[in-house]
Amino acid sequence: MSLLDRIPTLSDDEVVNLLANARRLSEQGDEKQKAAAAELLEPLQAEADQRKEARLERAKEKRAATRKATTKAAAA
Repeated sequence: MSLLDRIPTLSDDEVVNLLANARRLSEQGDEKQKAAAAELLEPLQAEADQRKEARLERAKEKRAATRKATTKAAAA
């Protein structure tokens, strides 16, 4: 299984860490490392963005539910 195939199974922290490493290697690595990093950068960034958006959406829903419960309790 290649690293690209494993991206969806990685934890959020692992994705962010791997993305940081890929960015660093794309600038400071040797030619082989730069090539490998370039292959991973776009898929890792897309996965990190998608997960961040999902986290923000869950937080938004949680705030709305809390607000609704607070309003309901205040009215009672």
